[in-house]
Amino acid sequence: MKRLFQLGTLLLLLSCQTSNNKTDVLRNKIEQIVSDKNAVVGVSIIGDNGKDTISLNGDRRFPMQSVFKFHIALAVLSEIDKGKLSLGQEIEIGKDELLPEGFWSPLRDDNPNGGSFTIARLIQYSVSQSDNDACDVLIRLIGTPKTVEEYFKKNNIQDIAIRFNEEDMQARWENMFENWTTPKTASETLKMFYNNESNLLSKDSYEFIWKTMKETATGKNRLKGQLPAEAIVAHKTGWSGTNKETGITAALNDIGIVFLPNGEHFVISVFVTESKENFETNEKIISDIAKATYDFYTGTIK
Repeated sequence: MKRLFQLGTLLLLLSCQTSNNKTDVLRNKIEQIVSDKNAVVGVSIIGDNGKDTISLNGDRRFPMQSVFKFHIALAVLSEIDKGKLSLGQEIEIGKDELLPEGFWSPLRDDNPNGGSFTIARLIQYSVSQSDNDACDVLIRLIGTPKTVEEYFKKNNIQDIAIRFNEEDMQARWENMFENWTTPKTASETLKMFYNNESNLLSKDSYEFIWKTMKETATGKNRLKGQLPAEAIVAHKTGWSGTNKETGITAALNDIGIVFLPNGEHFVISVFVTESKENFETNEKIISDIAKATYDFYTGTIK
């Protein structure tokens, strides 16, 4: 009996070692991708049905920028599931409520005099098109940026801070650093909501948010940049712009779920900060990491 126990323990240790060696291949590839870049890169990957967890600077705080629009949408959907709001509810937005030129807003460009929009449409604008007007309207519907943060804290997501809406976040360069999360937490958030742990969302809200994420039109050269055209990616991007005085990009991000040809998926969050690389290089860092991960899980690299 003792020998059988020892044999079982040895097999378990060998299994763990094999798993570690397997993911080391991908980890080494990611380290190679970022090794010559003048930037700080944070990565978190969850694959193989949660068995693989890989991270680089995974516990470091990174500014979220528009990535937080995913979080805002989830907080709004939770209020819809409580019956306080509805996806079909119409919200009036006056011309004087629209953010000025200089703020990214397809909603304003499409409707320069304002108009009436369903909450569903506002979420689509905010998430799929990263619209700043829609984002700030959604926050006001449920309270303040702190309301969104508290929603996640109540759901045991602790490494996150949301202190400013888009208008206030862009008022001062320093403000963006007050809206932060870690790569590990970003991936855990995606995983928790995709798995709908503890029935966090109703069926309708769940299907709506993931359809909206799959329709994201921004950041085509990031997670999706080097993947096969048919690859399905549900994701949310963020970007700070570049500080003209220092030449530093504080945030260029993409977080999401990538679906594989065999029906499985992996969760991936990539954050780039303190970068002196150009915009194209920053995006390629993300697409290179996504491609390496996709190739790893489809068996192209071993």
